[in-house]
Amino acid sequence: MVSARRLLGRLAYGSRYNRVPWGQRVYVRPGERLAREAQWRWRLRRAPVISLDDYQADIPLEEIEEFLSCMMCGEPSQQPLFEPTGGNKWRYRVVRCPSCGFLYRNPNVRPERLGDLYSTGYSNFLTGKYAANRQRRYNLTMQAFSPILDKGEGRRLLDFGCGAGLFLELAEQRGFDAYGVDLSPDSVDQANERLTRARAYYGAPEDVPEIAGGGFDVITLWSVLAHLPRPLDDFKRFRDLLAPGGVLLILTVNARSLLLKAYGSAWSGFTKNHLMFYSSQTLPTLLRRTGFAGVGYAPHYGDTIEAGTTRLPPSLRERLRRTVEATDGGNMMRAMAFADEEAITRWGGSLKVEHLRERGVHAPLDLTH
Repeated sequence: MVSARRLLGRLAYGSRYNRVPWGQRVYVRPGERLAREAQWRWRLRRAPVISLDDYQADIPLEEIEEFLSCMMCGEPSQQPLFEPTGGNKWRYRVVRCPSCGFLYRNPNVRPERLGDLYSTGYSNFLTGKYAANRQRRYNLTMQAFSPILDKGEGRRLLDFGCGAGLFLELAEQRGFDAYGVDLSPDSVDQANERLTRARAYYGAPEDVPEIAGGGFDVITLWSVLAHLPRPLDDFKRFRDLLAPGGVLLILTVNARSLLLKAYGSAWSGFTKNHLMFYSSQTLPTLLRRTGFAGVGYAPHYGDTIEAGTTRLPPSLRERLRRTVEATDGGNMMRAMAFADEEAITRWGGSLKVEHLRERGVHAPLDLTH
């Protein structure tokens, strides 16, 4: 499959884009955007929609797994699309909700077994190659949402899923009164060795008195959202932990990515521990149902583009930016959720904010679907 794709690419484009990294070619080669969008539409037309009962009958269930209906809208029908694999190490199935378009792993991991994914060795991943450019990505995202995270003096911040404390270190430097929680005990130990004033804790926010009382001005989810098996419960908790005027920053893989549409099951967003996959079309449902007032986005063009270290010539950089903006197709999604109208008024000026409820109305949480 890969060799055939590369052959077609050579026939169509010759050697003109050989020096462009694979992750950027989709965005800069002429006609590629339209071809990938057509490829996606064809995939959706061909994929059958089946009942949850029929789906369950043919799929084996592991000890830590359970079958789900759509977490966003409650639709029980399934549209099987992908089977990502990590060689002989892991394999799972990804389905699409035919009603709202939400992508999720099914069967999924049971919440009480989520810690099994992070109990041993996860900190080695967080502090290895994965972490090499992590703080650069944090800084680029904070710049994209400036001035919301520019200054932390007098403001409380919670980093949910703080890992080895790489972001908490930056939050300290910006003056935030910063806290973190994580499910990896060895990562928490490494974080506290790194930090000066901030503090990381093992477990859930409600288990830590310093955190459970809430009053946070900022909560951050750095590459965490895709790992949450019960997002409605978690986001209701986040909303309760935020102070009036508070914001929630989200960085996660983008389910509208052109790279997903191009590479399918081989997409880089399908990793061993990812459970659910959001886009700007499905995230507002989660936020609306858990009481948030609005959301705004910052397009993700890629770290090397934004940091100015890419080898692309200026004309191709501009083409990449235009493609990302036209398709909402960056490989990551960066979103800023606003707890209430006060937060939108205070911090939303630099963003095009999508209002999620009527002004002054706190949307009730409905967990029946």
